[in-house]
Amino acid sequence: MDQIGYGSYQSVGLNTQTASASPVQLVLVLMDGLLDELARVRAHIEARRYEAKGLGINKCIDLLTALSSSLDFELGGEPVVELARLYEFMTLRLNEAGIVMEPAMVEEVESLVVTLRDAWRTLEARSG
Repeated sequence: MDQIGYGSYQSVGLNTQTASASPVQLVLVLMDGLLDELARVRAHIEARRYEAKGLGINKCIDLLTALSSSLDFELGGEPVVELARLYEFMTLRLNEAGIVMEPAMVEEVESLVVTLRDAWRTLEARSG
């Protein structure tokens, strides 16, 4: 499958996933997308593909921004503030990883996202 065709296929799949998704499911879709892109960024760093690495980091930051902008600070209280700080830390860490070309920093962010995704999956299972 060519890149354009795959991109269209991926877009249709994402639109289908999000059309009837709950807020928790939308967070999970964003986190899964973030994990996919983080894996690509790590591979780009390891292969020294500078332009692709930069584009990937920008996509990751966009996803982190989307997650952060969806937070309800009034309703969520201190846990939401801490989650926003964690998203900010991940953004800074990815920028740093891109500058020093260190895949271990990307892995650190991946680990944090996996932990958060697992927590959201648990929440989804309890509410479903």
